[in-house]
Amino acid sequence: MIYEIAAITIKPDTHAAFEAAVTQAVPLFRAATGCLSMRLERAIETPDTYHLVVGWSTLENHTVDFRGSAAFQDWRALVGGFFAEPPNVVHFDPVVTGF
Repeated sequence: MIYEIAAITIKPDTHAAFEAAVTQAVPLFRAATGCLSMRLERAIETPDTYHLVVGWSTLENHTVDFRGSAAFQDWRALVGGFFAEPPNVVHFDPVVTGF
């Protein structure tokens, strides 16, 4: 399993609408091939900054299957208008789990 972590900065004063749009997109992730989990986290110190954390079975499930799907286009249509800048997406491989 790998984690996609997308650092997303949104336009000021759009928090509620952005969070509602991400909630609306949950079924897109739930139905995506290899998607194991999905959550949105909001930074306390910089409230216009979020992390979208998605667990995927494989890197290709994200980079090929999801990004090449109509669901990805639907995701971007729902949330893309809120972005203050393009998201910074990085993939992580868990190496230590404490509990």
